[in-house]
Amino acid sequence: MAGMNRSMRVSTGWVLALSVLSAALLVACGGGTAAPGAAGPGGGGMPPPPSVGVVTVQPASVGLTTELPGRLEAWRTAQVRSRVAGIVQKRLFTEGSDVKAGQSLFQLDAASFQAQLDSALAVQAKAEANLAQAQSTLDRNQPLAAAKVISQQEWVLNQTALKQAQADLATARAAVQTARLNVEYAAVRAPIGGHIGRALVTEGALVGQGEATLMATIQQTDPLYVNFTQSANEVLRLRRAIEGGSLKKLGKDGGRQAAPIRVVLDDGSLYPLPGKLLFTDLSVDATSGQVTLRAELPNPQGLLLPGLYVKVRLEQAQADHGMVLPQQAVTRGVAGDTVLVVGADHSVSQRTVKIGSALGNQWVVLDGLKPGEQVVVDGFQKIRPKTPVTPVPWAPPAASAAVVAASR
Repeated sequence: MAGMNRSMRVSTGWVLALSVLSAALLVACGGGTAAPGAAGPGGGGMPPPPSVGVVTVQPASVGLTTELPGRLEAWRTAQVRSRVAGIVQKRLFTEGSDVKAGQSLFQLDAASFQAQLDSALAVQAKAEANLAQAQSTLDRNQPLAAAKVISQQEWVLNQTALKQAQADLATARAAVQTARLNVEYAAVRAPIGGHIGRALVTEGALVGQGEATLMATIQQTDPLYVNFTQSANEVLRLRRAIEGGSLKKLGKDGGRQAAPIRVVLDDGSLYPLPGKLLFTDLSVDATSGQVTLRAELPNPQGLLLPGLYVKVRLEQAQADHGMVLPQQAVTRGVAGDTVLVVGADHSVSQRTVKIGSALGNQWVVLDGLKPGEQVVVDGFQKIRPKTPVTPVPWAPPAASAAVVAASR
């Protein structure tokens, strides 16, 4: 029995030895089933290249947009003042409402002006009577003067009296016209139509005594002016680029109409209606080194108010061979702007580029890239020195969300 157990242990040992030898021969001959790239304890495989999001750049005609600080201004502003001195009797408008040109806003006490008008009319009537009498005397004495019945001196006095009566009548008529205007000016009217603010005087206030008193202000807010400034150095660089041919001028000289401006409000939202550039000042402010520009902006709903600070996006030139990159793909620094480019061998290299201007959440690249090159946009943390990567087309977050929603 003991001999039988000893023979079984010997047989089992030989089987295990043959199994280990067979496995070793299979591995040596390449017959193993282990994955060639598997990494682990004792394994010699390498991990796969990391995936990075890239965009392939292509040249296109891109407008160069500049964002500048600006302030809104009323298209027309009129100060309501009384042309005559008097006591305010009544306010005839609602504060904060819209008024029409010629509408009565205040009524002054017109009793004294009416009395002056009545007096002037009486003086005019008297002057008309004197003129009629002088004319009658001249007509009666004309044949007598021809017959030498009256002296030449008396005839000259008759002619002088007629001319004096005519002058007195003209003076009286002018006084009547002045008195009538004062009666009309007692009703203070709106010089223009628009939005009127609060009343600056109340009933019983004396206005126009010594100087014209400001009684209210009217503003026309549709359209609005947008006044903004730009650095003179930036304007000069832009003009040099246009003259050098690297950029194309917009407007009539550039072969197309002046590009519209867009206004960005304080909360970052974009005003829906575009405006148009009116003019660029011909001089530079000596204290700030800025050039003033003005644009016109429609405001039919009255959403915008004069005095509001905004940002103005203005397209001033066009690059025929510009390339657009997401802003996150560009690293901006004092030494220059750089991007990471994936080469044909899937290696990553740094490239210095020339940035033009912002286009929404993208940068316009004017120089430093070639058509068809792949620029890294996402996955920067996966990149290692001298390590290849796997480029994957990058999609904006909004586009990715839309794809996920469509697949559900």
